[in-house]
Amino acid sequence: MAENKTQATDASVQDFLDGVENDARRNDGLRLLALMKENTGEAPVMWGPSIVGFGSYHYRYESGREGDTVAVGFSPRKGSLSLYGLTYAPEAADLLPRLGKHKVGAGCLYVNKLDDVDEAVLAELIRAGHRHSTTVMHQD
Repeated sequence: MAENKTQATDASVQDFLDGVENDARRNDGLRLLALMKENTGEAPVMWGPSIVGFGSYHYRYESGREGDTVAVGFSPRKGSLSLYGLTYAPEAADLLPRLGKHKVGAGCLYVNKLDDVDEAVLAELIRAGHRHSTTVMHQD
């Protein structure tokens, strides 16, 4: 079976964020770094070349495919901030309508800029997503 493309690396999170060209996107990335660190209690780790992750969980599909992935994380992409792991927890259904301007995709939450959302609600989503990913979704 093929190895997962996105894996934890030893790359520097700070170097990655410092290298984000767009000033606003870089500043939002630094704010997210602090917010996720505070609300997960985890040290940040680069996953692949562009995802900053906090914690991980092991998954196993019925097909037999399994691996490890980021519990919660983000990537300051050119088009928007991509936030991972924040939509899976049961609490997310009640929190997302209170978040502010955002879009939800296949497992991702997209935000144009952090000033568009309520940071207190985002912090709740981070805590709920991290807790859900590392307990309910985690499989040995």
